[in-house]
Amino acid sequence: MSMVEVLVSMVILSVGLLSLVVLQGRLQVLQVESYQRSQGLVLMEDMASRVALNRDKAASYVTASPLGAGMTCPTTTATRQQADLSEWCAALQGAAEDLGGSQVGAVVGGRGCIQDIGATPGSEYMVTVAWQGMTPVSAPPAGVDCGEGDYDGDADSPCQDDLCRRVVTTIVRIANLT
Repeated sequence: MSMVEVLVSMVILSVGLLSLVVLQGRLQVLQVESYQRSQGLVLMEDMASRVALNRDKAASYVTASPLGAGMTCPTTTATRQQADLSEWCAALQGAAEDLGGSQVGAVVGGRGCIQDIGATPGSEYMVTVAWQGMTPVSAPPAGVDCGEGDYDGDADSPCQDDLCRRVVTTIVRIANLT
C-alpha cells in the first residue's frame, strides 16, 4: 500500500514541477513583451517630442513609408528634420546597443511612421511605433496601419492577420498661433 502512495505522490509532484516549467516559460515571454513595449514607448515619445519641438517644420516629418527594420535609413542630415528622421530610423533598428556586430538595442522588427491626420493639414500628427510580438493576441485598430502585414508569419504560423503586430501611438497637436 505504501508503494502505491509513493507512486501517486511522485506523479503529483511531477505534474506540479511540469506546471512550474510551463509557467516559467510563459513568464519569460511576458517579460520580453513588456520590455519591448517599454522600448516602443521610449522610441515613440522620442519622435513625438522632436516633432513638437520643431512645430514650424512638423509637416516635413511625415513619412511616406515606415522607417526602421529592413529599411535603409535616410543619410541626408542637412536639416533638423532630416537628422531627426535619420536618428530615429537608426534607433528603431537598434543602434543604441551593439552585440557581436548586431544591433540589438530596440524592439524586434521595429518600424516607425508619422502621419498627418489633422482635419486641417498640419494640425495633428500620429506618431506610431510597430514591432513583432512573441505570441498572437489581437490585431491593432484598423486606423493604425504602420507595419500592417509586415509581421505575419508563413501559412502555418499563428501570427496571421497582424495578430503578432504590436503598436503604440500618440497624437502630436500643433496649435495655430496666428
